[in-house]
Amino acid sequence: MTDNIITKEQFLIEHNKLSPLNLQATFALLTRFQEERKSLLKDTNWSFKLRIPFISWLTALTAEKKKYVRKPTKQVYKNYPETKY
Repeated sequence: MTDNIITKEQFLIEHNKLSPLNLQATFALLTRFQEERKSLLKDTNWSFKLRIPFISWLTALTAEKKKYVRKPTKQVYKNYPETKY
């Protein structure tokens, strides 16, 4: 791969080609990355050099998301005695 300047769309296409399903990205995720990491993206030009920081950011994001997901608990149903009126 070269370090040529590419568009955001080209970056997304190439990233998704090279990544496993759990690291696939959307255009919205790229926009969020661009907003949160402004120091890396001083202009609108993208480069393949950004893939490693993007994957690191994406991995941290999914780990943070998993932290807040409530795991289902096993429901226990009890038979209560019948009450007569």
